[in-house]
Amino acid sequence: MGWLKRLFGLEKPQDAQVNPTPQPVPQAATTATQSIPPERLGLNGEYDQSGLAKRVALAFDQDQQLDDVNTLWVAQTGSTVVLKGKVPSQDILNKMTSVARSVNGATDVDTNQVTIG
Repeated sequence: MGWLKRLFGLEKPQDAQVNPTPQPVPQAATTATQSIPPERLGLNGEYDQSGLAKRVALAFDQDQQLDDVNTLWVAQTGSTVVLKGKVPSQDILNKMTSVARSVNGATDVDTNQVTIG
């Protein structure tokens, strides 16, 4: 089972991207479109409250070195990616932190709630 399926109950959408192009957000008929904040950008460029966390999960799924560590969860607080749980090694945590930071909209990665072992 992959990250997206385990964390969000989602199969990978066909056109899902880690860093998609934002879709325009329609507003009142008199104004132009408003852009979606990078941390709220969903897998297909739509608005998604948990968009950053889902795109980080997708990035983990796409990285051959990161099997689904089923004792770790991905969340977000604003533009900070929050990793919670347990990982097998510091090397894995370092790799996950690096991958999470590379996702558009991530300004920080919080690993305070991760244990190693």
